[in-house]
Amino acid sequence: MSIKTISVDQLCVGLYILLDVSWLEHSFVRNSFLIKNNKQIQSIKSLGIKTIRIETTLCTCKPLDLPDTVALPEPEIVVAEPTPEELALIQAKKERIEKLIAEREAIARCEKEYQKSATAIKDITRNLFTRPEVAVKTADELTQQMVGSMLAEKDIAIHLMNDKIAGEETYYHSLNVAILSMMLAKELKFQAEDIRALGMGCLFHDIGKVDIPDRIVNARHELSKSEQNLLQQHCLYGVKIGERIGLPKSALDIILQHHEYADGSGYPSRLSVDKISMLSRIVCIVNAYDNLCNRPNSADSLTPYDALVMMFTQQRKLFDAAPLNIFIHCMGIYPPGTVVKLSDGSYAMVVSANPDKALKPTVLIYDPSVPKDEAIILDLGNESGLEVQASVKPALLPQDIYAYLSPRKRMTYYFDPQKSAGSSL
Repeated sequence: MSIKTISVDQLCVGLYILLDVSWLEHSFVRNSFLIKNNKQIQSIKSLGIKTIRIETTLCTCKPLDLPDTVALPEPEIVVAEPTPEELALIQAKKERIEKLIAEREAIARCEKEYQKSATAIKDITRNLFTRPEVAVKTADELTQQMVGSMLAEKDIAIHLMNDKIAGEETYYHSLNVAILSMMLAKELKFQAEDIRALGMGCLFHDIGKVDIPDRIVNARHELSKSEQNLLQQHCLYGVKIGERIGLPKSALDIILQHHEYADGSGYPSRLSVDKISMLSRIVCIVNAYDNLCNRPNSADSLTPYDALVMMFTQQRKLFDAAPLNIFIHCMGIYPPGTVVKLSDGSYAMVVSANPDKALKPTVLIYDPSVPKDEAIILDLGNESGLEVQASVKPALLPQDIYAYLSPRKRMTYYFDPQKSAGSSL
């Protein structure tokens, strides 16, 4: 970075400034930003500061010249009474801060509910063979709870969760697939009974993998033809297990068919789309998405944005078109977990999609002047002057920005189960 201190009288549109006052003491969304209009310059001057720092490499023009007779004042802050307009802007910012607090509470609430659900899935797996009736009962109760929460809300906010404990990918994959599939079914106007059946099938969809060696299931190398054939048997193995523990037919269909593709190229039976159950078509889409984002070797994983682009542009023939289009709409053009560059040149990570404004997600902003654990979260749907400019691959980020945003090695999602009871993203 190349920092230079100038007089506020040298400010002009096109300078990238760094405000050295508390984020709470001014009306701007950020402490550092590119000046876009003269109104912003007047607001800066109303803060009473005489000098200001600029980041010259981010400026699109040079500061205004000062007359030779005017000496650059020493850095100082002079207390000045804010104008009525400035007070209104500060009040609006305080309201934004209150919403930010509510949004953080919503995320914390989701984290708590997510961990409870993940623990339930561990119990299901633990009891699967020793106490199968308990495992099925636990799965049914979990899906009932999620269905009740989802159907109680008009809209569903899908949140990006924190990274989870290594070695527990199976639990989180099942939960990811269940949550996103149930969300998709809700958007497709499925009845509660069908969404519940869908959830049950998702929780058990990969259960057949328990009969396949871990070295194949979790392989980080390209599988041989024989290994691929064995892995594909997990659908058939899963049905046998499902029948043994008494799962309903709708769940058995999902276990058997979640790798069957609309063009007939799937496995184990190469079914045409009309022979695949509607619930299985939904799970096929979500399962493929999560597998693209969460590959055994995290270095091979796609970003959520790239995963959706690949599914829509290169793999579209594999999926039923109607639910695929709705899924992309629900996840947003920039799904949770996507790192983006904003129109003001700053970087951010999407933490929640905005179903009503696909191009305006809620993002966590990189701002070195704000501590990482207090990072600003903005709903771009409420910020008329700020928008996503491009998706960015995390590996291309400068190290300081990468460390601040901490892009997830694994993408894991949950929904806000109390959206009507409080603010949400």
